[in-house]
Amino acid sequence: MQLAIIAITPGGAVLARRLAAEAEGAELWLPEKLRGAVPARYFSGRLGDLLAELFARVDGLVCIMATGIVVRLLAPHLRDKGRDPAVVVVDEAGQFAVSLLSGHLGGANELAAEVAEILGGQAVITTATDVNGLPAWDEVARRLDMAVEPLARVKLLNGLLLRGGRIALVDPQGAVSAAFAGVPGVETAESFAAALDCGAEGLVFVTSRHLPQLERQPNLLALRPRCYAVGVGCNRGTEADEIEAVIRSEMEKAYLAPASIFCLASIDAKRDEGGLLSAAARFGVSLTFFSKEQLNAVEAPSETSEHALKAVGAGGVCEPAAILAAGGGRLLVKKKKSGNVTVAVAEIAR
Repeated sequence: MQLAIIAITPGGAVLARRLAAEAEGAELWLPEKLRGAVPARYFSGRLGDLLAELFARVDGLVCIMATGIVVRLLAPHLRDKGRDPAVVVVDEAGQFAVSLLSGHLGGANELAAEVAEILGGQAVITTATDVNGLPAWDEVARRLDMAVEPLARVKLLNGLLLRGGRIALVDPQGAVSAAFAGVPGVETAESFAAALDCGAEGLVFVTSRHLPQLERQPNLLALRPRCYAVGVGCNRGTEADEIEAVIRSEMEKAYLAPASIFCLASIDAKRDEGGLLSAAARFGVSLTFFSKEQLNAVEAPSETSEHALKAVGAGGVCEPAAILAAGGGRLLVKKKKSGNVTVAVAEIAR
């Protein structure tokens, strides 16, 4: 987790430095007026501007200041629970670490507990499932690095957990079943068909397969293991919209869920390709690059592309990039070309 710790008073700065010492790589931010011998980043502008900038780029924020300050300054920048970072507020005395925002998916509940342990204080967590000692679907998914789709249905499925409603869980690999063992109302089903026919109020499928019925089934939540590496080749100047659309289209044709993408991959000549960078950001995944020598060393199914060889010095881009990014995993979608984009998909080797 990329973490930033911010304090605005002398007392808060003492706590912030304690936290920063325990959190390797965390950014420590203090006002210029508190500049001292301890290494930190200092700001002299408006606190609201700093919080907005950090909110947009880090995974977690620990704000040692009044809760009201944080609420008022961050309110205009809230997006949704799938994209907002974890926000924890700590009082100047270090007595309480309040999970304020993105408790489950963002990890604020866990972060609050860690902060409280370091400072010898108490974590304040108000999410209903945690208060009632129940696992939440989005919290378990976050711990296992799974995507949640569609995110809006988390409320329904967590609500069923709270009232003991009947939920059919399909989890072929047993990835999340242990977390819900013994939870009232949760029962495992052997197949998607069995779950759909059992009459349960809610359905949870753990799968990386594309589910055409997902949008049509209002009580269905999919938890997506991140298990696909997507190799991408594109012409110079190709827009992110086109790259994203081709990836989604080709994966769904092969019944692979785009939400299960682990990373995108391409040749290092594309490091500055704006559309490709933006497409990776839209999928919320990393972008891995390989040299032409690395790509040419991979035996890929498709024939050598004379166009690619002339343009970037590699006989192929998308297939070898996908295979390399997948750690040698098998190719599930061979090279597909559409417009300015070529795409291939490999399964991450486990």
